[in-house]
Amino acid sequence: MSSNDRVIIFDTTLRDGEQSPGASMTGEEKLRIARALERLKVDVIEAGFAIASPGDFAAVKLVADNIKDSTVCSLARAVDADIERAAEALAGANSGRIHTFIATSPIHMQYKLRMQPDQVVEQAVKAVKKARSLCADVEFSCEDAGRSEIDFLCRIIEAAIDAGARTINIPDTVGYAIPHQYADTIRQLLERIPNADKAVFSVHCHNDLGLAVANSLAAVVAGARQVECTINGLGERAGNAALEEIVMAIKTRQDLLGVHTRIETEHILAASRLVSGITGFPVQPNKAIVGANAFAHESGIHQDGVLKHRETYEIMSAQSVGWNANKMVMGKHSGRAAFRSRLEELGIVLEGDELNAAFGRFKELADKKHEIFDEDLQALVSDTLADEAPEHYKLASLEVTSKTGTVPEARLLVSVEGAEHSAQAQGSGPVDATFKAIESIAQSGATLQLYSVNAITQGTDSQGEVTVRLEKGGRIVNGNGADTDIVVASAKAYLNALNLMQVGAKAHPQVEGV
Repeated sequence: MSSNDRVIIFDTTLRDGEQSPGASMTGEEKLRIARALERLKVDVIEAGFAIASPGDFAAVKLVADNIKDSTVCSLARAVDADIERAAEALAGANSGRIHTFIATSPIHMQYKLRMQPDQVVEQAVKAVKKARSLCADVEFSCEDAGRSEIDFLCRIIEAAIDAGARTINIPDTVGYAIPHQYADTIRQLLERIPNADKAVFSVHCHNDLGLAVANSLAAVVAGARQVECTINGLGERAGNAALEEIVMAIKTRQDLLGVHTRIETEHILAASRLVSGITGFPVQPNKAIVGANAFAHESGIHQDGVLKHRETYEIMSAQSVGWNANKMVMGKHSGRAAFRSRLEELGIVLEGDELNAAFGRFKELADKKHEIFDEDLQALVSDTLADEAPEHYKLASLEVTSKTGTVPEARLLVSVEGAEHSAQAQGSGPVDATFKAIESIAQSGATLQLYSVNAITQGTDSQGEVTVRLEKGGRIVNGNGADTDIVVASAKAYLNALNLMQVGAKAHPQVEGV
């Protein structure tokens, strides 16, 4: 295949994905996901919006300083301060990219920017030139391109390419496009813009109508050669095009699409589960590629066909995306070297005290569970790193009474900055009683918006992974906890959310953008 047959995979899980309410990630969590993306051989990792907050800047810098095999990118509005901040965060990158954008649709230019088209072109050109003076790799996006006029898109893109942009992104920012219409837009731009051959054309599709993947693939057929996507389709509102679906569609239907990616697909499932665990957004069972039922066959006719010849009802193998790829099961007799080696295979690198703490928890879990799977290790590491972070609240002990005919009651001991406080409360169930007891100590004033329980592996000895979403004053945080005791996991998750509430309020990752 020629070089023009390769589709560049641009992952924005760490930037657009983080814009999902409650999906905020710490810098260390972003780095763990970035390492998983690097292992997948993602071409470009958009690590964040450097100017959004000191925390976002630090996270972009952390990823840029540590990732070597993927290009690391930071988003920046078309203003000097954003671009300079992005360049500063990317200074240590082996390969860096500044991604600058400005709105181009009539509705955005009139009501949001309050600028005339000529002013928008002028600012776009200025921004691209500024970015090129600081970074050799510059991407320019036409925000809300899906609702922009084609003549104006041709004009501003030609000017941006002349100014030095080497990737041009045509985002369907509000998920408005229909595949054949979106493909026609891409085709017209490539045909009508005189210097189109000097840039890679990219697409970034939102899923408001459930068409993000379809629109992205239609654009690829029309000539786009970069797709911006996220693990599990994470993203604001209804999300983005899912990386796993884009990549596997290209791989499975190469006969029709005629393109390829460099993604090592056997690592897809591990990345999916890592993102799900860190963000607290569980993957629905019927989700394509990475859902628990993606390769399950209930129908007797289907089962018979698959047993006789897999391709009768499976268009790809489960192993090709990471299902059942690892037969190695950890247990109580596994040593530190095997534990560390397995973590590294999962893209998790721990050293010193973090490794010791995680191994200690592994041994504790091994006494409760006979077999420990990769999913258990992912949850265990997330739980360990959460505990290693500075904590305002920490669970010391928990006792719950619940039996038929009586009101459930929780009695607990919580350490608040080193001082132990006890409380007890009744509730409609053991978890409700536990949360009320915690709140009697914390007095947080936060509202519980989501309580989600997910069994990490099969069997009654599975760890339960709990997500608690709290809201206070417009700020939303997700807390996570894992334990073989679901009530303990729930208490951990609630306290984790309260601890995140204590951290200085962080600006939303992006007020506006693609």
